[in-house]
Amino acid sequence: MRDFRLRPFKEEDAQVLAQAADNPKIAGNLRNLFPSPYTLEDAVWYIGDCISNEGKGRIDRAIEVDGQPAGSITVTVQADVYEKSAELGYWLSEEHWGKGIMSKAVRQMCREAFAAFDIVRIYAEPFAHNAGSRRVLEKAGFTCEGMMRNGVYKNGQIHSYCMYALLKEEAVF
Repeated sequence: MRDFRLRPFKEEDAQVLAQAADNPKIAGNLRNLFPSPYTLEDAVWYIGDCISNEGKGRIDRAIEVDGQPAGSITVTVQADVYEKSAELGYWLSEEHWGKGIMSKAVRQMCREAFAAFDIVRIYAEPFAHNAGSRRVLEKAGFTCEGMMRNGVYKNGQIHSYCMYALLKEEAVF
């Protein structure tokens, strides 16, 4: 496993982040909010949003590998009847896939989120066909609670997605 660290985003991350994120294989497994192609302007907007909203019900971190931003991980507290839950989202540049970075990053981020927020549950919703992301969550201690059949529409196709969750009392860090 390569060394990594989670850290707040910096404005100067934009160029490297844009290059890392500009990959249809990454965008193809994320919500449509994640643009493809991913431009420098997209990175500047995203980093600015992360910086200005830090601590306002969410935590956004750059995943730094070899001194450069190589991905992003976010936990966002939900509202209304879901206020004790938070959603986890993440991506990592393709060159770092399969090296154990993301499972460790997920565990670290969940530990930080459970400490920072009054939540009892962190969940993630990977597409059912995204075996890599599902494996990341399982290695990080998440449980698959079910599959939402034909629940998303991405790139002109209907896909199923899975609901994974980690309860605070189950978290072992």
